[in-house]
Amino acid sequence: MAVFRNPFFRFLFLAVLLYASWYAVYEFWLKPNSTLDEWVIAALVEHARFVFGVFGVQLQAVPADANLDNWIALQESVGVIVGAPCDGMALFALFSIFILAFPGPWKQKLWFIPAGILLVHFVNVIRVIALVVIVDANPAWLSFNHDYTFTILVYSFIFGLWYIWVSKFSPLKKASS
Repeated sequence: MAVFRNPFFRFLFLAVLLYASWYAVYEFWLKPNSTLDEWVIAALVEHARFVFGVFGVQLQAVPADANLDNWIALQESVGVIVGAPCDGMALFALFSIFILAFPGPWKQKLWFIPAGILLVHFVNVIRVIALVVIVDANPAWLSFNHDYTFTILVYSFIFGLWYIWVSKFSPLKKASS
């Protein structure tokens, strides 16, 4: 088909196809199983706790009788609960789909995708840390920052990684130069 010769339409078609595939696998298999989400959430919370510990910040201990492995709070704060929508899985998928759908050498994709996922996870750890600090300072600020500020920042970061891919590894850039 002639439409697939156009890099933009090829990218768009592949991205939609890959996203639909990801969505189906996630919604019908991964999400009901929840093991992967639980693992990513546990890692996210543990990494945030580790960073707080490095800076000597005291956190509240999770009560032994509470099943709140996904909760993190500063002393005398309500804290935040990290849920499946905020664990970064959709971000990992979106980033990976952008790289997979855009032309470039597979050898580079094999290291760039895992490296990008780790960077996105690191940004998500910083996001959780910031939200814990924000809810401690003023709980009324949590919703706005969670819904808008960090959404914009994290998606901008993913777009920036994709831009690096396009500008450094894409054969399209070299062909148009």
